[in-house]
Amino acid sequence: MIHIVFQKHDVETLKKAIKLDEPLQGDVIQVTDDFAVGPLLNIYTDEGIAARKQWWRDVLSGGHHEGIVDDGSVADDNNTVAELIERLKANPEEIVWIWAAQNKHDVSGYYWLISQLKDLQGRVFILYLNNLPFINEKGHIFYPTNIFEIQPKEFLKAKKLARPITLSEFEVDPDEWTKLCNENKGVRILEGGKKLSQNDYDYYDAELMGFITPDWQKVNKLLHSFFSKSKLTTGDAYLLWRIKLMINENKIDTQGDAKNLKEFEVKLKVN
Repeated sequence: MIHIVFQKHDVETLKKAIKLDEPLQGDVIQVTDDFAVGPLLNIYTDEGIAARKQWWRDVLSGGHHEGIVDDGSVADDNNTVAELIERLKANPEEIVWIWAAQNKHDVSGYYWLISQLKDLQGRVFILYLNNLPFINEKGHIFYPTNIFEIQPKEFLKAKKLARPITLSEFEVDPDEWTKLCNENKGVRILEGGKKLSQNDYDYYDAELMGFITPDWQKVNKLLHSFFSKSKLTTGDAYLLWRIKLMINENKIDTQGDAKNLKEFEVKLKVN
């Protein structure tokens, strides 16, 4: 059995769950890219892959994540999938469980992945935690939006949700993904179920600007406020990129080093 997740914290959470449940034994593989943001046009071609990598280089340039596209610290998802397919073809008894919660990151990653696994129908299972109740550490019922929010012991319940991805899904979902890719927009939002809508790259800008004040504010504090108070969020690297674009557009003032968010400060431009 091979488990696939879409967020770093999901990996350790699932590994802890596997230790509690022998039948779940198997490798845990992460799809590392965040396909909820960035270009998707021709995403499975060399040209499209190169364009997306360059976009990430531009986004991360000058920030604390600069260089990770090329330094080998992050796995190449395209190689990961190629190796996965090769492994499954070599081992006919092996199956794949895709774990996804109801968030745009997981669902976007699911679409990207499933569109490459059509030839393995019957051996690919989905565990989609869509509006399902679980028990948190305090014993209260809650509805997780991320896999890593679930207690390891609660995965005994979650595994019962595993079902094969149907032939119909293998036909419809890749078509939906192709449509999204061809729209060539920059931000994907989960509307519910597996329904994604798309917006322009500046989608988060207005709300982000609402957290920038006339007084100097450290960017790490700004991002903390955004993540704790905003209903729709995205990764810190993306938001930092948008802040740097606002600086270039002369909308906000800045001081300090952008690679150190504890020193990097911003404030509204005073006319």
